[in-house]
Amino acid sequence: MNAEHLSPQGRRLLDRRSFLGTAGLSTAGLALAGLLKADGLLAGDAPAAGGKVPIRPEIDPNNPYAPRPAHFEMPAKQVLVIFCPGAVSHVDTFDYKPALTKLHGQKPPGIPDVTFEGPTGNIAKPFWEFRPRGETGKMVSDLLPHLAGMVDDFCFLHSLTTETSAHPQGENFLNTGFTMEGFPSFGAWITYALGTGNQELPAFVAINDPRGLARSGKNNFGNGFLPAAFQGTDFNAQHPPNNLHRPDALSPADDRATVELLQRLNAQHMEKYPGDADLAGRIASYELAGRMQTSVPDVMDLTGESASTLKAYGVEGGSELRGQYARNCILARRLLEKGVRVVQLFNGSDPSGGNGITNWDSHANIASTHAMQAEIMDQPTAALIADLKQRGMLEHTLVVWATEFGRMPFLQANGTGRDHNPDAFTCFLTGAGVKRAFSYGESDEFGFKAAIDPTSVYDFNATLLHLMGLDHERLTFYHNGLERRLTNVHGHVVQDVLA
Repeated sequence: MNAEHLSPQGRRLLDRRSFLGTAGLSTAGLALAGLLKADGLLAGDAPAAGGKVPIRPEIDPNNPYAPRPAHFEMPAKQVLVIFCPGAVSHVDTFDYKPALTKLHGQKPPGIPDVTFEGPTGNIAKPFWEFRPRGETGKMVSDLLPHLAGMVDDFCFLHSLTTETSAHPQGENFLNTGFTMEGFPSFGAWITYALGTGNQELPAFVAINDPRGLARSGKNNFGNGFLPAAFQGTDFNAQHPPNNLHRPDALSPADDRATVELLQRLNAQHMEKYPGDADLAGRIASYELAGRMQTSVPDVMDLTGESASTLKAYGVEGGSELRGQYARNCILARRLLEKGVRVVQLFNGSDPSGGNGITNWDSHANIASTHAMQAEIMDQPTAALIADLKQRGMLEHTLVVWATEFGRMPFLQANGTGRDHNPDAFTCFLTGAGVKRAFSYGESDEFGFKAAIDPTSVYDFNATLLHLMGLDHERLTFYHNGLERRLTNVHGHVVQDVLA
């Protein structure tokens, strides 16, 4: 080899004395690193986005659902997310804007003549009357009378903003922190960090609307790049999980023998491939499915519910869809009672594009389409929250009511509906760790843009994680060279909403 083409360091290594000296120092360095690690003095992981060192949950690959400690102590141990796809109109429900009534039928002053969807229509007053509710006198519309009667228990966030005006991307952003697909859902992050309190049921259950999946489908409750064990298990009161019933041709004894054999084979395979997270997730999933053969039929059996409970939830006496959604709400309560860590309850789907019929996306005929969705959602949801409160479960359960964005204060060109509004919308919280009878932030006088204390979806998710005892900057997962997190490189906890 011609030494002239080598770097100075390379030429130095060809020298015998330099090579032996360098090798000796390298060996000594390795030995020192080993001693420091043994004494717990070795530097930790590199800081995640935000400058904080990640806190890695210690996950047993043979039992990924085992309960794990939070980063810090908070009252909330479980979370229920009630998600309404399609974008509920904040100016027709919870965000009272008298200026809409005052300027009804006029061109909105200070608002562009054209938005992303086309020409700006005329200001439209709320389609339902707003009235003071509860001891606080919070103004809520007649569209949701049952939830309106509970406002003294709620904490409203009126200045939420998002980064997209498209439904699939909006659902992704709210539920995963990214507009693109392939990122872990909020529920997956929670169960990755905390595990669950019931080893006979899934850690994370997604209860889909009776009409089907939302627009972003299973991405709303997927595991993304997290281990497969942390994806949501989706079923509802009408459709239990698939393949839980033992075939009639298989006796109970043969079934047990088969399970025992599979457990031995799986254990041997895990010993051979100890670092295969997907394999561990599949094995854990199959073992959980075996336990679910007895636990799921029990939790889905509503025959033990009292007549007064069924009446309160609105199982009978309304539309068939309301009755089905009401059963989903009872199922949600029963899952939480059994210790399931995360329950995500959907009100709205997208089997035919929405348009206010299967979800809240009301570009036309908002007076009838929003009323249709409210008849399904209002009474059962209010009964679920009241039931959790009556049973003392709100002391350790965080409840989140959310939608992906809001709607415009003016009408669209057809004159009967409202367009998408990513710059202002409302969600509310209740339960463990949250202030009661409180409103945070404000939109402008028309509900067009967040005006006071604008709150991004990143802030919203950072706050939800905090309420569950998790630091959003330290809850990370190393993927493709990056420390990924639910809030990307953004987000601040909204301290004002914490009890």
